[in-house]
Amino acid sequence: MSTDLDAHSSTHRLEAFSDGVFAIAITLLIIEIGVPHVDGDVTLAREIRDLWPSYFAYALSFFTIGIYWANHHSFTQMFKRTDHGFLMVNVIFLMAIAFLPFPTAVLGEYLKEGGQRQDAVTFYAFGLLLPAAGWLLVWLYARAKDLMVEGLDPGYLRFTTLQYVMSSVIYVLAALISLVAPWVALAGCTGLTFLYALPPRRPVFVDQRT
Repeated sequence: MSTDLDAHSSTHRLEAFSDGVFAIAITLLIIEIGVPHVDGDVTLAREIRDLWPSYFAYALSFFTIGIYWANHHSFTQMFKRTDHGFLMVNVIFLMAIAFLPFPTAVLGEYLKEGGQRQDAVTFYAFGLLLPAAGWLLVWLYARAKDLMVEGLDPGYLRFTTLQYVMSSVIYVLAALISLVAPWVALAGCTGLTFLYALPPRRPVFVDQRT
């Protein structure tokens, strides 16, 4: 069996496993929204409306994980081969994705409570930071181990590295800002998510430059 076939097979298995983790993490998000219980004079309609923080947290996290999933395939196509270390680093990234439903549930539960809102938003920003940092780690490992496909433009590589670094930095800043202004921090996290919903920059190769 050829080396090229081994590399292709490894990438295929990596993507298949990753897709499974993405699917499970997204499913867990909705499971965290519990059925409301009606007590006293409170109506079911009101209880359902009062779950709006959970709906918001669910939608934001679903969108975030969906963006990672949508970009993961094109992301892995930039690697000519994998090795054991690369697979393990990808597992770390997926572990962060699988963790996200937990801070999502915490945010949905405590966003309305002024006394606990700051801690909930800080924890959620930390939860968003983990996959961003994991994504960056996968990228840096691939560059350090020369796993990238041949011919990628150095300027494109620098731009992409900076982009991934800045994503992690912004989530760190959001976590720090949440200590004094939770709503501002949450708005920043939401804005960054929508920013990354835009189509990613296409890879640029040296022989394509004019």
